[in-house]
Amino acid sequence: MVELEGLSVTYGAGPTLVRAVIDVSLRISAGDALGLVGESGSGKSTVLRAIAGLIPHAAGSVVIDGRELPNHRPRESRKIMQMVFQDPYGSLHPNQTVDQALSAPIAIHRLGNAEKRIMAFLDEVGLGREHRYRYPHQLSGGQRQRVAIARALILEPKILLLDEPTSALDVSVQAEILNLLTRLRRDHGLTMLMVSHDLAVIAHICDHIGVMHSGRLLEMTTAAALAEGRVSNPHSQQLLRANQGFDASGGIVDVAA
Repeated sequence: MVELEGLSVTYGAGPTLVRAVIDVSLRISAGDALGLVGESGSGKSTVLRAIAGLIPHAAGSVVIDGRELPNHRPRESRKIMQMVFQDPYGSLHPNQTVDQALSAPIAIHRLGNAEKRIMAFLDEVGLGREHRYRYPHQLSGGQRQRVAIARALILEPKILLLDEPTSALDVSVQAEILNLLTRLRRDHGLTMLMVSHDLAVIAHICDHIGVMHSGRLLEMTTAAALAEGRVSNPHSQQLLRANQGFDASGGIVDVAA
């Protein structure tokens, strides 16, 4: 479903050139979840934005569902692939109600059945009709992130890109959102790519995990291997030590999503 081959992203030119992502290759099969972990500045979020077409890639290829995508993305590619951002307040327009936020993608992609879609996806993410005409400042952080997830899902994409979707939330609310994402992946057969600096969060969602450092993908492993310390790259081992207390369950308490 997702294939990157030699992906590179640069900023600036000449003496100010920054190589943010360097020759990253990976594959995600349909219905799988892959996590990218690494410290701030490792390039993991840049990979996500390059896949989404929010920033251009300087070299390599992005192939989605068998089709190589150019830097300027056609509308249909944006429908198949949606993104949930880190800051649930910043990603929603402060002067738009939840209804307006959910109506916009329906109108842009000319889908129709707006009323039915909006109510169905509010229900999917655990929000009632009483939230429909509220503004972002009238919602909690967890509710805002649920709106952002509903907005991404309302186009019924095949791929969900997740950029640290719980890092701005309280721990208990993190658990709710992670459980919600797990259920949505199962119910809708979603393919997911998630980035985080938190191994516990990644392990809760993802089957396979890539470790990034200084723009490079150092190692591919699994949540079970990480939990058992079975990593070969010295930086991966250092990352494990920095996340002391990590285990395969992610330390996340199961709560109703």
